[in-house]
Amino acid sequence: MSKLLKVKNKKCKECGSDYTPFKTTQVVCSPKCASILAEKKVWKEKKKIMIENTRTRTEWLTIAQAVFNTYIRIRDKHKGCISCGKPLNKNNTDAGHLWPLKYSYIRFNEYNVNAQCSRPCNKDMSGDINNYRKNFVIRYSEEKLKELDLIAHREKKYTIDEIKDLIDEYKLKIKLKIKEHGKF
Repeated sequence: MSKLLKVKNKKCKECGSDYTPFKTTQVVCSPKCASILAEKKVWKEKKKIMIENTRTRTEWLTIAQAVFNTYIRIRDKHKGCISCGKPLNKNNTDAGHLWPLKYSYIRFNEYNVNAQCSRPCNKDMSGDINNYRKNFVIRYSEEKLKELDLIAHREKKYTIDEIKDLIDEYKLKIKLKIKEHGKF
């Protein structure tokens, strides 16, 4: 004799009513709710595309900077603060720039940006630039510091497509670093 499995009732993802599903993958109670849910998904995708198409270059740069900074924090989480050397923690870590954001050519240069404790080094001491430079040489080299100083004043105006490419590149790098070292 075969046993009949009792099917558990579910809540419809669209209208919220209880129903008995015919299949385990069923998420709505009726064809009408399925249609409404499908229309919402289509609208959500259209809305996402519309928002992306109306973003300004500045808005794209802000997104790229956030993704890039996240990558830097994950990359450097075990290195300690570039300025004071103290261990970093999730709640007190910034992506500190040797040359500030206004220097567009090296804004997304991975040598120019290193993890730094938010307080006191980055926020209270304006980056503690003297110790940043001293420890930069120890971490990388005097030659790398001279290279950054040399190229810092070049101008770079990123196109929206270049910015989107940066976002994609650093999202991928974040995934790889998380696989390698875990989240911060």
